[in-house]
Amino acid sequence: MRTLLWLLALFAVASGLAVAARYNTSYALFVWPPYRLQISMNLLVLLWVAAFAVMYGLIRFISRTLALPTAVAAFRAAKQRERAAAALRAAERLFMEGRFGQAYRNAEQAFEGGESRGLSALMAARSAHAMREPTRRRQWMDKASAYDADIRAARLMLEAEFAIADRRFDEAVMHLETLRAGGQRHIAALRLALQAEQARGRWEEVARLARQLRKYHALTAEQAAPLLRRALLEQLRDADGDLQNMQRVWAGIPEEERRDIGFLCRAVPHLIGAGADRDAAVAIEEALRRDWEPELAVLYGRCRSAELRDQLATAEGWLKQHPDDAGLLLTLGRLCLRGQLWGKAQSYFEASLSVSPSRAAHLELARLAEQLGRVTEAQQHFRTAAELGA
Repeated sequence: MRTLLWLLALFAVASGLAVAARYNTSYALFVWPPYRLQISMNLLVLLWVAAFAVMYGLIRFISRTLALPTAVAAFRAAKQRERAAAALRAAERLFMEGRFGQAYRNAEQAFEGGESRGLSALMAARSAHAMREPTRRRQWMDKASAYDADIRAARLMLEAEFAIADRRFDEAVMHLETLRAGGQRHIAALRLALQAEQARGRWEEVARLARQLRKYHALTAEQAAPLLRRALLEQLRDADGDLQNMQRVWAGIPEEERRDIGFLCRAVPHLIGAGADRDAAVAIEEALRRDWEPELAVLYGRCRSAELRDQLATAEGWLKQHPDDAGLLLTLGRLCLRGQLWGKAQSYFEASLSVSPSRAAHLELARLAEQLGRVTEAQQHFRTAAELGA
């Protein structure tokens, strides 16, 4: 439809010009002595238009001819950029395929072609790292640093990753701190920080990072649990023998994490060893109130808190619900032993043995027999304990 309208308009203009030319009787006279040239005005106008068209075409031809080298150079540069961009894409694909040598060559080609030179240098560095070529990796990282205006965060992340792989954990933390100072606090950086702090043995920081990653759903509760458990146990182990430090660490552990039975079974011996028996006893009582765990019941007997009567009453209350628990009977015997209730202690130890023979119950009976002067009986229990231990 548009073409039809243009044709109609063109015919209308042509018709108008033909009518105007028909009634135009003007002429033009050119005098060049001794010559005189007279032509119609219509012809003169046509000659002017033709001359303009010829001059315009000539000028365009000359300008295009003169610009041809520049156009060819621009065309070649565009083609080179296209090849470089394709090489960078190929390098990324090949790296993910595990073809590191080809990825390195394509990244190098992309860098030389001027395509995203910072990213190309980083890709070449990653490929060199995958091929275990640290010298080349360092060279490419140095090249990448020249383009920090665009890729600084990416370069720092890669520097930290390489440092962790080379076990240069202090250097990795330094790069991550630089990244964090610039406002970059994303999950990938937190994961790298967690690895570095684990290797450095900074367990308080490990616990903080594990909680943060769990909060952001970067770690599931099941994944975070062993990390937190180890971090907290290492903190308790570092505080062994120091009651104040042990109580400070224990007070800093959230209630939710104290409820982890696996953690509690391993944490209580550290509390007892540092003299925080009351804290250990309270933790066990709260845990067993929620869910019964025989191992904790055994550890309860090792807690030498000042409230011995309260401990005995609590343990006897548990016995009503778990009368056949050998560990609980052993604990009651130990508590009675502390209270110098010799006969009651012996009966509890023997009851524990009747449920399940154990080395610990025989040793306790042997010590009790020694205190009461029954040497032969003590020796018999020591022999039996040794046999069970073997």
